[in-house]
Amino acid sequence: MMRRSIYLLMICTAAASMAHAAGQAGDASAKATATATATTKPAVKAKHKTKLQASAAAAATAAAAATDSASAAQLAAGAANAAVAAEAGAPAADAPATLTVPSAPGLDPLVITDTVVGKGKVAGQGSMVSVHYIGWLFKSMAPRQRGRQFDSSHTRGEPLEFALGTGRVIKGWDQGVIGMKVGGKRTLIIPSHLAYGGRGAGELIGPNADLIFDVELMDVK
Repeated sequence: MMRRSIYLLMICTAAASMAHAAGQAGDASAKATATATATTKPAVKAKHKTKLQASAAAAATAAAAATDSASAAQLAAGAANAAVAAEAGAPAADAPATLTVPSAPGLDPLVITDTVVGKGKVAGQGSMVSVHYIGWLFKSMAPRQRGRQFDSSHTRGEPLEFALGTGRVIKGWDQGVIGMKVGGKRTLIIPSHLAYGGRGAGELIGPNADLIFDVELMDVK
């Protein structure tokens, strides 16, 4: 039987609503695409316009082909970033895909950044996933926004396995891991209301603490 840390056990206590998260992710996708379009300068050279048009076409094709709404939102956000990079003359691969998933009014959003896009099977609703992770307290002024580290699956030498989108983990994980591909790596900035809220967790995670996780998807079953 796999060993579990106190934080690993606490992670598997929160309830999640994936239908609501997918709808919010779709809204975030539309906003990301609109922002990329609005920031395009009128005086873009012809070759940059061609790149932008190609990026927009790729975004439409990818979003239409996606079967999972959260995956479609991620693809569209990545294409929007690619369009901005093309307008600046930079390769699309140099712009990590960042998706901001809005929360209820007055609450901070979930921020998802793909640092490595995997090439394996996609993690979807109900999938049994295996992930390695490191968790820190989120500190906006700290180096790389990482405060004190409070947990790591690497230290225990075993990944965390759970059924995605079933409420076995905190909401920020259920929403943030969906759409990943095996081999992919993501950074999740999770606001407290999608983590442990006002109760906190153990001695290291205080009430209303925002968290940041580096997550690597190892397997999908």
